[in-house]
This record gives sequence, C-alpha cells and structure tokens, in this order.
Amino acid sequence: MKLLNQSLKYLSISILAIITIWCIVFYVNMLNEIKSSVDEGLENHKRLIIQNIQKDSIIETNEDFDENFFTIQEIKDCKALSVKDQYLDTILYMQDADDEELEPEPVRMLITAFELNGEYYELKIANSMVEEDDLIEELLSDAIWLYVSLIIGILFINNLVLKKLWKPFYDFLNKLKIYRLGDTEKLPQVETETKEFIDLQEAVNILLLHTTETYEQQKEFIGNASHELQTPLAITINKLELLIEKGRLETDQAEGISEVLQIIERLVKLNKSLLLLTKIENRQFLYNQTISLNEVIDKTIFDLQDISQFKKITISLNDKEDLISIMNPSLANVMISNLLRNAVFHNIPNGHVTVEITKSSIKISNTSDGIELDKDHIFARFYKPNSNSKGTGLGLAMVKAIADLYAFDLTYHFENNLHTFLIKTPEL
Repeated sequence: MKLLNQSLKYLSISILAIITIWCIVFYVNMLNEIKSSVDEGLENHKRLIIQNIQKDSIIETNEDFDENFFTIQEIKDCKALSVKDQYLDTILYMQDADDEELEPEPVRMLITAFELNGEYYELKIANSMVEEDDLIEELLSDAIWLYVSLIIGILFINNLVLKKLWKPFYDFLNKLKIYRLGDTEKLPQVETETKEFIDLQEAVNILLLHTTETYEQQKEFIGNASHELQTPLAITINKLELLIEKGRLETDQAEGISEVLQIIERLVKLNKSLLLLTKIENRQFLYNQTISLNEVIDKTIFDLQDISQFKKITISLNDKEDLISIMNPSLANVMISNLLRNAVFHNIPNGHVTVEITKSSIKISNTSDGIELDKDHIFARFYKPNSNSKGTGLGLAMVKAIADLYAFDLTYHFENNLHTFLIKTPEL
C-alpha cells in the first residue's frame, strides 16, 4: 500500500473515532441541556399552579392528567413533609392530532407537595420532551454527513496537496528503480527544497557511490582472476602435452602426467564456472533481448546428440507452445545447457530425457537410479549427489542464479524414479 493511502487510512480511522466520541459527548450535553430547560419550565409551571390555587382557594383533586398536564391529589401530612421536588423521566400515553389512538410518549415530570388551609396535596406536572430516538437519529444523520464531508475533504487535500508534497519522493524512487550499477552514470537527484528528501538523497547517493566502488573492484578482480589464472593453467597444459608427445616417458610416468592433465582441465573448468557464476550474481549480464527458449533447447539437444547416442539415452521434446523470454542469450544457453547436460550425464543406461515446453514453463525430466536428490542443498555451490561425480558442482548453482536474476521460479521434485526440474517464467 502506498504511503499516501496509508496516511489516508489512518487519518480516516482517527477522524471516525473522534467524531464517534464527539457524537456521544454532544448527545449527553444536548440531553442534559434539554432536561435542564424543561425542568425550569416545570418549576415555573408549579409556581403558577400554586398561585392560582391560593387565589381560588378551591381545589379539585385530579388523579389523571388532563389537557393541563398536571394532577393534584390530597395526601397525609407525614408524607407531604417527606416529599422533595423530584424530576423524573417517564412515559405517558398521549394522542396527537395525527395519532389514531393513545401512544406512549416520553415526558419530564415534576413531583412536589404543597400546603393549603391546613391540608396537604401532591402535585405532579408533566411536560413533553424531545424523543430520544428522534434525537439519536438526527444526531447520527448529522454525524454521518459530517464524516462524509470530512472524508471528501481529506481526499481532495490528499490528491492535491499531499500528492504534490510527496511528488519529489516518488520521482526519486522511480529514478532509483531504473538505476543500474556500472550502466547509469548520473546519480539520482531529487528536485525539492524539503530537507528530509534532500537528506534522503544524500544518504542514498553515499550508499550508491560505495556500492559502485565495490562493484567496480569486483569487476576488476574478476577480470584479473580470469586472465591471471587461465594463462598459467593453459601454459601448464601445453607443457605437459608436449612432454607426453616427446615419447621418452615410461608408461607409469605418462599415466601420471595424464592424470595431472585431467586435474588441471577440471581446474580450468572450475575456474571458468566460478567466474561466470560471480558475474551472474553481480548482474554483469544486463544486455537482454527477446529470445525463443524453444530454439535454445533445440540447439542444445542437437549438440548433445553424440553423447546421448553413445550413452544410449533417448531425448524426447514436446514443445506445445512457443516460450518467449527477455534475457541475455548467453545466460539462456547456460541455463538450458546445464539442465540438459545434467539430465544426460546423470542418467542410467538406456534411460530417457523428456522436455516439455509450454507458454510459460519448461519441464525437464530424466530417469534415475532411484535415489532422490537433497532438495535443501541441490542448488548450493559444490553440491554433488555422490563422491564419484566428476562435475564441478556449480552447474545447478548457476541455473539457480540465472533463474533468480530473471525472477524465474525454479523447483525440483522426484517422482516415479524421475528427476524433474521445472522452470516457470513470469508473464511478459
């Protein structure tokens, strides 16, 4: 989720909480204010009723509320002396002009007592109140409109003000996404006067300069290693081959030199594989193009025909669809070649290799001796299923590095005595 959307989410939640609390406080205050105003009216109504009774001096007791909304009932003196003015919320059945029958309505009632001519009377006065349900409904409606208005205002401010404020940050982020070590000469810059963004640019550029320096040092080391190691190894091989060709060696001496030659050739192959793996992991193969992996597989199968015929291995290809990918052609050849060579070399006599190609995947399966490979270490460097293997142990490590470089999903599973490697490519 983008930072702008996150800020909007938390801001909206905060405003909703604030408005909810405000509605509760506002409702309680409004209700108290209404009751206080009604109580004052009841108190005034009480004084007027008592004044009128004193002038008339004739009291008609009435136990039911009439159109005057009060009742008078004679009580004993002991009860009258204990009565204090009480303000109560209660319900009375009343009928409005639009009501067909009596309906319960909330009222505010004052209960008091007074004395006249030595007699004591209880006075109840009722006053209709604003219905709480109507009050809550009205308040909720106003709160919803307020909340919607605030959200619309926040969205408007977010899209105009905050979006403009964060624009330099996102521009800088886009420049970082397209920045490539060893390929992009100019460091990304942020065009703003905001101090935090300027500090971010300085910190990122310091890291990029340090990373670029390390990257160049690694490239230089790889180049030097490639030259300094390959040259003496090649010279050693040539000298040993000349020594054998002179024919003055005994049989055991010639066999010993031949073994040394094989070791040196393995060392040359190991050196080349390590250098290639390092280049892949350092992302030095950045010149990609659209290629057909079907063609790469066809060529690799053709190159392996002699060795597969010698080992009596059958290779079958089922290319259901064309698989197009954007990658470095050399790395595509290394990835496919290593998988197919492993399938041929690590096979059983009269075994077979099956290759299936779909629009987004390559599946390579080969017969085996029934022993499953270690899924946790199969793509690790120098992994060998057994000590008799003559490989470098870097083939699958290179395949994994290439797959990771291009975000391919590479998996291995073992079923029905078949080793199966599956490569799934992302959609173009």
